[in-house]
Amino acid sequence: MKRRNFILSGLGITGALVVGWGVLPARSRLGKPDNMLLTEGDVALNGWIKIAKDGNVVLAMHRSDMGQGIHNALSMLVAEELDVPLSKIRLEQAGHDGIYGNVAMFVGTLPFHPLQSEGVDKPFVVKSGEWIVGKVARELGVNATGGSSSVKDAWEHLRTAAATAKASLLLAAADQWKVPLQELKVTEGVVNHVSGKSAHFGELAKGAAGQTPKNVALKDRKDWTLIGKPAARADVPAKTNGTAVFGIDVRLPNMLFASVVQAPQMGGTLSSFDAKEALAMPGVVKCVQLNSANGSAPGFAVVAKTTWHAKQAADKVKAQWAQRAEGAIDTKRIEAELKEKLKSEKGFAFYEKGDAAKAEAGAARLIEAQYKAPYLAHATMEPMNCTAQFKGGALEIWSPTQVPGLARAAAAKVANLSEDKVKLNVTLLGGGFGRRLEADVVVQATQIAMALDGAPVQLVWSREEDMTHDFYRPMHVAQLSAAINAKGEVESLRIKSAGDAISPRWMSRVLPNLSGPVDAPDKTTAEGLFDLPYGFANQHMAHVSTRMGVPIGFWRSVGHSHNAFFSESFIDELAFETKQDPVAFRLDLLKQAPRYAAVLKLAAEKAKWGTALPTGHAMGVALHESFGSIVAQVAEVSIQDGRPRVHRVVCAIDCGTVVNPGTVAQQVESSVNFALSAALFGKIDIQEGVVQQTNFTNYPLVNLAQSPVVETHIVSSTLPPEGVGEPAVPPLAPAVANAMFALTRQRVRSLPFTA
Repeated sequence: MKRRNFILSGLGITGALVVGWGVLPARSRLGKPDNMLLTEGDVALNGWIKIAKDGNVVLAMHRSDMGQGIHNALSMLVAEELDVPLSKIRLEQAGHDGIYGNVAMFVGTLPFHPLQSEGVDKPFVVKSGEWIVGKVARELGVNATGGSSSVKDAWEHLRTAAATAKASLLLAAADQWKVPLQELKVTEGVVNHVSGKSAHFGELAKGAAGQTPKNVALKDRKDWTLIGKPAARADVPAKTNGTAVFGIDVRLPNMLFASVVQAPQMGGTLSSFDAKEALAMPGVVKCVQLNSANGSAPGFAVVAKTTWHAKQAADKVKAQWAQRAEGAIDTKRIEAELKEKLKSEKGFAFYEKGDAAKAEAGAARLIEAQYKAPYLAHATMEPMNCTAQFKGGALEIWSPTQVPGLARAAAAKVANLSEDKVKLNVTLLGGGFGRRLEADVVVQATQIAMALDGAPVQLVWSREEDMTHDFYRPMHVAQLSAAINAKGEVESLRIKSAGDAISPRWMSRVLPNLSGPVDAPDKTTAEGLFDLPYGFANQHMAHVSTRMGVPIGFWRSVGHSHNAFFSESFIDELAFETKQDPVAFRLDLLKQAPRYAAVLKLAAEKAKWGTALPTGHAMGVALHESFGSIVAQVAEVSIQDGRPRVHRVVCAIDCGTVVNPGTVAQQVESSVNFALSAALFGKIDIQEGVVQQTNFTNYPLVNLAQSPVVETHIVSSTLPPEGVGEPAVPPLAPAVANAMFALTRQRVRSLPFTA
């Protein structure tokens, strides 16, 4: 048994394995040359870097591009260490070796307070926890794009791989030319010697393959020429001229197309179906029953020569559906049950400091508030899709997925094939936001392909199927209270929330060997509540975990997305109750958190906080840390036709070392508009087990006319890179809500604002 599989199996049974396994040496993430695809004339120097005959550099790309610019950022890391122009970096899909796993994402699941876990001087419990989880993640080698972790995870090992490749090339040149190593220099992918000898990387690659450099040093920060500088994204031309290939763009010879219909009631099953009328229609090839797998709902698919023919025929299938035995799911009932659990259950305490109960008992005033956030769909722009072909006893898949290894494993299991008989090609993703961390569409396409005679088939979900069969952001409610003493000072903060836990549900679908019958406390339930930077003397942060039967999954910024609305809105309430300016109130509580204070000050300064605004306009502020990055936002808002109109959002962000500042600004802008859509309109209602929102007509997104001006200001930092793709989502809703209160003196405690 492979070491990775042994550990994976063992973790599902007992944690005792860690004791003996911990003495094993850590495996290098440099990898071996044979990890790279062997192509004629190219020479692989490790598991990440291959040198082409023409001197260009081929990078094994292990992360999926969903518009966040990760292909560009990781290419910049490699180009920097190799001293080659960014234009000389080509990409090749990485294989399935464990070196491509995302260690940082798993370490990020640890429920440590950020004031304890940042920097190098960490408490022993933090260091040991990160070491254990990091080692487990390294052995599992789960390749996933998520958690705003791609650059953070690649920061050390990818630069090391490039620097090692460069050192090998220099050693090859020194041997070939019989010159001292220190007399060589690399300029734009060409090795030069003071004698005038020169050669590009392609001419030295074969000799470099036999070299074993020692004590490889990474380039000093002061010598960087690419990292930290704006760089044009190489993917933009193809995405603007239509040549970029997303999942839905895949076209193969003799391709067929499939349309799916799934159980309309949540938890329902397919009793029977009659496809005679559908099969008689022009262009229709087959009707395939779909079994539930990896969280997918049961149903059927109609296969035809075009998507249109498939969709028209699917509407003619006469299906009989059965309701789930437990009774129909209803969001009003779920909300009532969550509120009741807040009253009746203590929950798991993620963080305690001082004695909140004692402070409340002696309080002059007790400020209390209850907040709630609804279920949300992902609404990715590219419909859910997957193309599959089963031919000659092997399966090939083309998928816009965030988890290629897990999707491949799921397809192999459904097809009853060994994983080496499954090839998965990762396309560009037209939005992911966590939705494409799932394998449900992949296993459906696999089932359809297995029913055909070798023809490739592309499954494309309708928007209606997507909206009504998502893995939703869970509904959460929270009870917040604070004790104010006779001097008007806030002495305590208590927060208790209730809602479903995401991580165990996701693991049960895609990592069942790590899933058990009992849910461990899940950080995603309480992140953004237990990990606040504010220096309240007494704190108690707890969560009541539930299982409401609604399929839930990771949604951009996960628990932070709603918990920041709860916490930062309530912080504003406390500022008002103590008659303090919201910015000044926060700064006074951030005396032990200087990084947070600096970000807040920058946002307030750039927004000109406290200055006069046009009549009918007001500012609101919010500060939040997620995925290692600290973000402060100031939103300028007015009320038009009874609805908030967001005119301007000023954002300050400390995300550690910045690779490409242009990408940071783009992701902030994306996050603001994504979050604004949710804050203004986003909600999923379920009645009698049926999702009521079916398309953009009743699940609207912010349009161009509604989009605010977004300003991004980056705090200079020498710390390692942190997340960028998600951290600007959480502060938006509370910043807008706090501005609305400043205008109306009416506190909004429920999302969305226009419900």
